[in-house]
Amino acid sequence: MHSIWSSHQDLSWFDWKPKPKPAQERHLINHMNKKMIMAGLAARPVRTTVSILAVALEVTLILVVVGLTSGISYETGKRTEGVGADIMFQPPNSSLILAINNSTMPIALENKIKEVEGVKAVAPVQTLVNSSSGLEIIYGIDPQKFDAVTGGFIWHKGGYFKATDEIVVDDVYALAKKVTVGDQVEVLNHKFKVSGIIEHGKGARLFISQQTAQEMTGMVNRASMFYVKLNDPDQVNTVIGRMEKVFPTYGLRPLREYAKLMMSTSMPALDAFIETVVFVAVCIGVLVIFLSMYTTITERTREIGILRSLGGSKRFIIGLIFQESAVVCLIGIVLGVGSSFLLARLVQFIFPTLIVMITPDWILKASFFALVSGVIGSLYPSMKAAAQDPVEALAYE
Repeated sequence: MHSIWSSHQDLSWFDWKPKPKPAQERHLINHMNKKMIMAGLAARPVRTTVSILAVALEVTLILVVVGLTSGISYETGKRTEGVGADIMFQPPNSSLILAINNSTMPIALENKIKEVEGVKAVAPVQTLVNSSSGLEIIYGIDPQKFDAVTGGFIWHKGGYFKATDEIVVDDVYALAKKVTVGDQVEVLNHKFKVSGIIEHGKGARLFISQQTAQEMTGMVNRASMFYVKLNDPDQVNTVIGRMEKVFPTYGLRPLREYAKLMMSTSMPALDAFIETVVFVAVCIGVLVIFLSMYTTITERTREIGILRSLGGSKRFIIGLIFQESAVVCLIGIVLGVGSSFLLARLVQFIFPTLIVMITPDWILKASFFALVSGVIGSLYPSMKAAAQDPVEALAYE
């Protein structure tokens, strides 16, 4: 007797704890969970398919719209860099992107800009936008002044326009539109004859005479911007400092690494547009997931009652609904990303001059937004399911 007591005198047997569930049992429970989730989705294929497509639409909408805006910004930035100028001189309060707005400047500013120490040449440019077939930027230029700043075009065929109804196009545009020198093209409801084809990358894809551009816009002796060439490109910041003293309200942008600047700089109008698209896409996802999960728990009230009566906790029921939603979201994300790349190819096939940039960071962001919409959409249905009384649920018909 004494030996028995002494062997347990530490009373450790009072500190009893349940043994952890064996790995086999945990595996069985996980397997059952997976079967229940997949069975629930397979039992209602139409609703499941609609939910998956809604999530895919959410992801596709975000990736394609953001990719299109990013692609246009980056590609335009690279072409602007390719002009060969050192500084872009813009009207006050101009946007960084495209340098296009309703504001123009007196073309006489060209002479005042030339007076700034360090300036070698100045080229006034009138910009127009043709949105009927993608987004085509048109430059109205003075050939002699533009060549002085840019170093001139690389010509594939033909040469500069000799008349007001002639136009120069780049090789990308010529290939996309299947035109060559002597062919007619319609731009902004005006017919032009192609006088020359140039290597792409000099700011715009289409070039007309400055006089023609001014007549088309009604902005006579006005310019949308000036390209400025310096004697020493390494002195760009110094020259900009001098110009700011003379033109304190105007926009002065260095063109070195302009494309990166466009991608990294916050542009309020573009940011607001992207935020609106993301918000609408997330709302679509939340609404569809909510309706799907809510209808699901309404139809499965009896099943939920059986699970609760067999000891299923509220946490277990909530987890089951969330997992079902997660499966829908993950399949939708994969489908959405794949659809985005296909749609991007389709856009570029129809509009060869457009670029859709689908980047890894936005794929992650779109996936995150889709998962968040799934969580939000499942929140109320899962809590409603977990709060059901087992007895009432079993009696439900």
